[in-house]
Amino acid sequence: MTASLKQRPPFRVEHVGSLIRPKPLLEKRALLEQGKCTRDDLKAEEDAACAHVVQLQQQLGLGTITDGEMRRAIYHEGVFDKMEGIVAGPRPLTEFSNYWPYVQILGSLGLKEFGSCYCTGKIKRTVPFFVEQFKALKALVPPEDVSRLKVNICPPGWFHQFHGPNQTYDKAVYSNDAEYFDDIAVAYRAEIAELYELGCRNIQFDDPTFCFFYSMTAMRAAGDDPDALLNTYIRAINLCTAGRPEEFLALNIGLHMCRGNYMGMHFDQGGYERVAEKIFTELDIDTYYLEYDDEGRCGSFHPLRYLPLNKMVVLGIVTTKRPELEDPEVLKARVLEAAEVLVAGSPPRSKEEALNQICISPQCGFASVWQGNPVTEEDIKAKIRVLQTVAKEIWE
Repeated sequence: MTASLKQRPPFRVEHVGSLIRPKPLLEKRALLEQGKCTRDDLKAEEDAACAHVVQLQQQLGLGTITDGEMRRAIYHEGVFDKMEGIVAGPRPLTEFSNYWPYVQILGSLGLKEFGSCYCTGKIKRTVPFFVEQFKALKALVPPEDVSRLKVNICPPGWFHQFHGPNQTYDKAVYSNDAEYFDDIAVAYRAEIAELYELGCRNIQFDDPTFCFFYSMTAMRAAGDDPDALLNTYIRAINLCTAGRPEEFLALNIGLHMCRGNYMGMHFDQGGYERVAEKIFTELDIDTYYLEYDDEGRCGSFHPLRYLPLNKMVVLGIVTTKRPELEDPEVLKARVLEAAEVLVAGSPPRSKEEALNQICISPQCGFASVWQGNPVTEEDIKAKIRVLQTVAKEIWE
């Protein structure tokens, strides 16, 4: 249909980032959780696991290569816990905003507290977030493949989403959200610039915020303004990506709009319609990774009509939450359905143009937490190969 199998990120067949941990790392991580080893004891297994998953991605012929988040316990680790001015640790569930689906789930599990953080001083990036991890990943690939490496990072609004403006930061330090996010953005921009200097050309925010705006009755009942909060989180990301110099045009910045991914469990359902126009037209993002593995849970492709001509969308049409393999003909039909929405979108475009804005992937990571989803490495291989079959039929 079109002769474009892309040569720079995002690639026609993508993946969100995290991968199943190999058994030796799983076993060592379990010992750490039990207090039977130290964090330093994990390093050898993490190094081996990173080398393994890089080789796996290379063997599968994937364009994007990540470290599979082998060095993390959970996907959002490594940012706020490294910032000066932030104190990380458990907080009582009563200090969390109960209108978010995952907070409700934590409560239903009987938890009284959960890991979080609190801002007690001016925020500064005094140490890098993922620079050392990127250097280690870079050492595992030939120089010509460095531009294919992707770094996943949690969004600037992540812990603010937990607690809101009244319980995220000390009001003696920051008087309002604008001041708080201004300083967080300085830290993020410094990290992005250093990663870029090292050769990183693909950075992805993994953000479970925007999908949760599909129904905001509970938020209004709590006295919060969903429209104002949505604008706050859009501004927070735009501050992080602001002022990209001209040479940064080679940097692909993506946003994965996650719906929750805890050992195969999702946290919410509902389409993108509530936020689509603002997200697509106001966010300073190049690529959107959207979950579309289940129409009943994720809604229709209709919100894609707002996608601008200069942005890309990665359709997550294969589930990472269970091993069953999707029918490639069904997947192909879904991609073509999405393309037709773009054709009739605002602005309209040709079918070839629409298809050139689309890539495909699994809907989320395979292991947003270290325990992973109920799939095996063989399941992952099979799902990627199905996507590759579909891509060849559509784009070659």
